[in-house]
Amino acid sequence: MNDPRYSVTGSGFDSTRKQKDLIALAESLGPVFAARAGKYDREASFPFENYADLRSASLLGLCVPEKFGGLGADLRTYALVSATLGKYCGATALTFNMHACSTLWPGILADDLDMTAAQKQEHERYRAVHFKRVVQDGSIYAQPFSEGSAAAAGKAPFGTLAAKVDGGWRINGKKIFASLAGAAHYYGVLCTEDKPGSSMRDTLYIAVPADAPGFTITGEWDPLGMRGTLSRTLLFKDVFVPDDAQMMPRGLYFQAAGRWPHMFTTLSPTYMGIAIAACEFTVQYLRGELPDMPPVKRRMYPTKQIAVAEMWVKLEQTRALFLRMLEDARVDPPKDARLRAYAAQYTIMENANALCALAIRTCGGQSMLKSLPLERLYRDSRCGALMLPWTAELCLDRIGREALYEPGEADD
Repeated sequence: MNDPRYSVTGSGFDSTRKQKDLIALAESLGPVFAARAGKYDREASFPFENYADLRSASLLGLCVPEKFGGLGADLRTYALVSATLGKYCGATALTFNMHACSTLWPGILADDLDMTAAQKQEHERYRAVHFKRVVQDGSIYAQPFSEGSAAAAGKAPFGTLAAKVDGGWRINGKKIFASLAGAAHYYGVLCTEDKPGSSMRDTLYIAVPADAPGFTITGEWDPLGMRGTLSRTLLFKDVFVPDDAQMMPRGLYFQAAGRWPHMFTTLSPTYMGIAIAACEFTVQYLRGELPDMPPVKRRMYPTKQIAVAEMWVKLEQTRALFLRMLEDARVDPPKDARLRAYAAQYTIMENANALCALAIRTCGGQSMLKSLPLERLYRDSRCGALMLPWTAELCLDRIGREALYEPGEADD
């Protein structure tokens, strides 16, 4: 049995039988993922073998509703599974986020949105196409956001444009830091409808096939951390896609972004998992229990004990806020829940790296060796605070502004 101290939920968390089973499934894959993680990091190569295992375990359909043949996981269940994967391979968990959200957003989250009868019919038609690809064909979906502008932060329309043409859409633009580049079968592109006076309300969510004419991948990928995400640049030059390539009907993404803010917290489980992994490694190292290493104990030194105590306090604070955020997740959450979501995202991203830094200081020189995972965990964890749409800076900005101003208020 896995030690509850290092589980995502800890002991006593009110999880369902289904959640427990899915967490156990993710745990069963974890050791193999951990064994491969160093290779993907060294090579900056995509974890194709891990995705083959995810496919075999039916986890590619984790958030596909059951009526479409998936496992029907909601946001909370997804987050618990993703954080569990994050303990073993950050790059796998982070890219899995992009794929899972491509089914979570059009799935159970969209079911909470207001739609006309015509929109509902349209939406059912669209998502049946995409969900069939995932469940029956094992397709992988990416979710490119970033463009190097304010768009991915929700402060401007996306610069990638989609013009309506007969039978579909013609897409032009660019996405940067696009995880799963070259590994995904479809890229769920957020773009703006190309028409006079378009705004963020005109955001479209459209899946572009990897083999679409005019779609290319360019640039190198040699970053500090999260090297296995393969987040290269995507270029779209007069890329045509049919109408059923839409992931949501017109207007639904904008509504979701305003009414379902927790949809943007789905990166944080990866870093919650990394935080747990750093603590577990440190305790095992100090107890002399790491596999393939001499059983040398270092736990008797007061300085080590104090450092572990500091780490444990920070871990419990972080995990408690993470789990509370998941309890809050719903359509139209109250203001305090929205502020807590920002606070949780900020805390997880910053504390994961702080815990890794403490772990390196406490474990000493050997922790810098690439034969051990701690230096990779440190580098991976540093990337979290930079990730759109809710970077650490943007979380602080939103907390300060929304705590001090009610909607519509301004200073005269």
